[in-house]
Amino acid sequence: MDEEYEVIVLGTGLKECILSGLLSVDGVKVLHMDRNDYYGGESTSLNLNQLWKKFRGEDKAPEHLGASRDYNVDMMPKFMMGNGKLVRTLIHTDVTKYLSFKAVDGSYVFVKGKVQKVPVTPMEALKSPLMGIFEKRRAGKFFSYVQDYDEKDPKTHNGMDLTQITTKELIAKFGLDENTIDFIGHAVALHTNDQHLNQPALDTVMRMKLYAESLARFQGTSPYIYPLYGLGELPQAFARLSAVYGGTYMLNKPECKVEFDEEGKVTGVTSEGETAKCKKVVCDPSYLPNKVRKIGRVARAIAIMSHPIPNTNDSHSVQVIIPQKQLARKSDMYVFCCSYSHNVAPKGKFIAFVSTDAETDNPQTELKAGIDLLGPVDEIFFDLYDRYEPVNEPALDNCFISTSYDATTHFETTVADVLNMYTLITGKQLDLNVDLSAASTEDE
Repeated sequence: MDEEYEVIVLGTGLKECILSGLLSVDGVKVLHMDRNDYYGGESTSLNLNQLWKKFRGEDKAPEHLGASRDYNVDMMPKFMMGNGKLVRTLIHTDVTKYLSFKAVDGSYVFVKGKVQKVPVTPMEALKSPLMGIFEKRRAGKFFSYVQDYDEKDPKTHNGMDLTQITTKELIAKFGLDENTIDFIGHAVALHTNDQHLNQPALDTVMRMKLYAESLARFQGTSPYIYPLYGLGELPQAFARLSAVYGGTYMLNKPECKVEFDEEGKVTGVTSEGETAKCKKVVCDPSYLPNKVRKIGRVARAIAIMSHPIPNTNDSHSVQVIIPQKQLARKSDMYVFCCSYSHNVAPKGKFIAFVSTDAETDNPQTELKAGIDLLGPVDEIFFDLYDRYEPVNEPALDNCFISTSYDATTHFETTVADVLNMYTLITGKQLDLNVDLSAASTEDE
């Protein structure tokens, strides 16, 4: 351990593992340590007995739920956009060879008290029960505009500069109603609140294009994909990648104390009386609690069920987004479900999650609207965890700290944080122009 490294990464959460993989591929000498004896940190996957121990304090789950080892319950459940930045990062690093993916069956939104499929093409808009006949035509025209929009070709802009006009102004030109604006902003563009309405429209249009491209990418019924055996496979795949490129791994290292010089710059990390020297430290908030601040909490329910979520066309894997306005809340609520079809539960079992930014101290009451969509559940667990973000100046102390995982059930915000950290650490942008055919799903 008494060696010198360019970067020491602390914690094997997904963000930290992606960064250690990317840096190793760049030829950076990396040491990766974790106080736990397992990979994944906060974003690990648990078998049934581990889940029982975490939430019920008992060593063994009831036998009627099936074999413990058949469960892989993600602690930070998220789907990947088929054409999104995480998939591009997986291809860029060639991590796809360690993983198998399967398309996700459904993408739904809760509007006017009902779960409805998210329409994204002019054709789907015309069929959608979400809208009346005239609204369908208007939405169809808007989707056509988005589909044809090309940033580099002014002929597709209809005389509008999307860097100058707001999303609200753009949508007003198509005369769409409140509910349509709601599902487009939250379930297609995947914004987590309504601030985008007053921001330049280009971001929302590009997000909608990503959704439509992801949908077309795997010819599925949703734009999402998800690894077989759950997300716990991802940190391990990036760890393998880092090791191939010379990264060193040490699990079960207690204490992991970051050392600083008189100027407050990182000099190394000490564990069990030994110090490894380094120039930079990358870590999750728990390793440097005095350099982060609390920014909120996430309320979450985890349910084991024996059926798919009702009104989702019997989807074995599905996301339902409940926009904030539909519940008179400040933040959206997310419902995520996967099952034995992705090898995360025994045959006939489904695992559902309901999550949102906590606005009270009672997740049970707060999550009721999402839990009500699940139908009868075999078992349910409630959780409330704090979120943190860094407040340090990396240029001064060489500490690069990730932000805690949010309540969303998609990876777009997670990857944005990773890519931003990568640029801060290396001073360069990651080139994500890759051949997407390198990622395939079992359905293809």
